[in-house]
Formats: sequence, C-alpha cells, structure tokens
Amino acid sequence: MAQPRYKRVLLKISGEALAGDASRGLDFNVIGSVCDVIKKCVDLGVQVGVVVGGGNFWRGLKDGGDRMERVRADHMGMLATAINALAVADVLEQKGVPVRVQTAIEMRAMAEPYIRSRAIRHLEKGRVVIFGCGTGNPFFSTDTAAVLRAAEIDAEVILLAKNIDGVYSADPRKDPAAVKYSRISYDEVLAQHLAVMDTTATSLSMDNKIPVLLFALKDPENILRAVMGEEIGTIVGG
Repeated sequence: MAQPRYKRVLLKISGEALAGDASRGLDFNVIGSVCDVIKKCVDLGVQVGVVVGGGNFWRGLKDGGDRMERVRADHMGMLATAINALAVADVLEQKGVPVRVQTAIEMRAMAEPYIRSRAIRHLEKGRVVIFGCGTGNPFFSTDTAAVLRAAEIDAEVILLAKNIDGVYSADPRKDPAAVKYSRISYDEVLAQHLAVMDTTATSLSMDNKIPVLLFALKDPENILRAVMGEEIGTIVGG
C-alpha cells in the first residue's frame, strides 16, 4: 500500500467552503464529506491540524466595512471561526475520529485554550486538532493563522483547500487566457500580486520555508490526494 507523503499537515478550510452552494451557514453534507476524508488521512497515520475560516458567517473587514470599528468586527470574525470549529469537531466525533478544539481566545466552557505543546501532544496521539479564533489578534487573516499554526506545530505542508483548483496568472473567471501554475515561488506570488493568500501569510510561509499546496475542495478527496503526494493544484514554495 502506498504511504502518505506527509506525516503532519495543516489543513486550512475556508468558511465559505463549509457553507456549500448556500454561501452562508453550514452545509453538513459538505462537512461530512470533508470529515470522511480527514478520517481516511488519520487512519493512514497522518497527523492533521485544521484551521477554519469564518466567512460563511462573518468576515470582519468585508462585513464590518466602515460601519464598525475594525477591531470589534475582527473579534466577531474570530467567534465565527469558533462556530465552524465546533461544527467540524462534532461531525468528526460522530465518525469516530478523536478531536480537540483549541482557540486563540479563551472560551474554556467549549474549547481548550491554544497551547503549542498540548496541540503537538494531541497530534502525536492521533487526535485531530482544530484551531479556532485565528491568531487571536485583529488585522490578521485566518490564512495567516494557518501559516502561524503550521510553523508552530512543525507541519510539513499547508493544505489550502479553496473554491479554486490552483494558482492562476489571472482570475480564470474573468480572463479565459489565464494560465494555471503547477508550481510557483513565494517571490513570484508576491511580485505578481496573485491571490493565493494575503501578503502577510505568504511572507510568513516564505520566511519559515513551509510549502503551500492550494487545491479545490469541491472534491474533498483532493485532501487525501494531496497527502499522498499526487500532483494536484499548485505548490507554492521555494
């Protein structure tokens, strides 16, 4: 049997992806499919950390805009990620996968506070660790949180599951001539202002030499394909 290419991964799932076609709220059929694949990875011995976004409920900068104070709007976004983390944890537990939710903002009645050594211990014991509340700080995206947690837990790769199947030279929905890259460097992403992650997240992954594999979550089996080292999506690194 083929062996996984990666032993420890950080999976980033956008909030919008968890909403399915509805774009708002939670689609438990989508979440169930994603959790089925996470279970397959765990059964193969892969250690999985997960960072979830919150855009299916609230995006601080986008939804708050100039109508709210930015810090408060971002705090609301952090709470949205906690809702998603608890939902994914519940579905994983229903499927028999041991899981722990850790949040960057303490809410002890429902989750553990984020502690790096404890998170790593959970991973070593075969538990999925879901990180909620982003970095715990306003002005930082959940993409940045994903890179930060990946660096802290010594993940070998960041699996960036989005609504697009890779990195393109331009928006393929607007430019039919857009070219999809199979591999691209951090410097090229920054120089071309490509929408892989925000610049803070991209710079952090570059500084810590953590490769990012971006692929489409539309087919959740892509998570397993990525873990097994199949050529899908786009690798950002180098």
